[in-house]
Amino acid sequence: MRIIGGQWRGRALTPVGKGDASAHLRPTTDRTRESLFNMLEGGRYGDPITDARVLDLFAGTGALGLEALSRGAAAATFIENGRIAQALTRKNIALCGADTARLKSLDAARLPANPDAPYDLVFLDPPYGQWLGNLAMPIALQGGWLADKALVVWEDEAEPTPVAGLKRLDSRRYGDTVVTILEAEGS
Repeated sequence: MRIIGGQWRGRALTPVGKGDASAHLRPTTDRTRESLFNMLEGGRYGDPITDARVLDLFAGTGALGLEALSRGAAAATFIENGRIAQALTRKNIALCGADTARLKSLDAARLPANPDAPYDLVFLDPPYGQWLGNLAMPIALQGGWLADKALVVWEDEAEPTPVAGLKRLDSRRYGDTVVTILEAEGS
């Protein structure tokens, strides 16, 4: 696992092997992450990365948020409650020297109200097959975590069921992974 593009391109991240089933770690493959960021940077969604405030829900290793920082995002907040995943995210933040990254020990499906400014780009990569994304997104929307028109990148084994307040823009399958792009509807 490595950073695919940007200032930290090629930087190896802390290895997790094939994932940690007990911690529900299933890192996004380099190929899927590359395809995802090519899609984001392709112009169809404007420029969702440069200077963005990024929220990485169910952060796991932190690779998605760190990839965004490497490509020009202003700051990233990683939400993770698993101890193994938190340790991996901390190590990866340190490996990249990501001084605008913060790790919060919170359950993404039980977020409190957001104490900070809302986020422009949200990565949501919950454990597959548990529908935790459908629990987390309404709470994140109601808690002020998403800016108006925030772009949400939702990775799961199937396209998510619709969530009020989000508009589906695109969905693509990469092997056993479905990446769905959504936009927070402005108020």
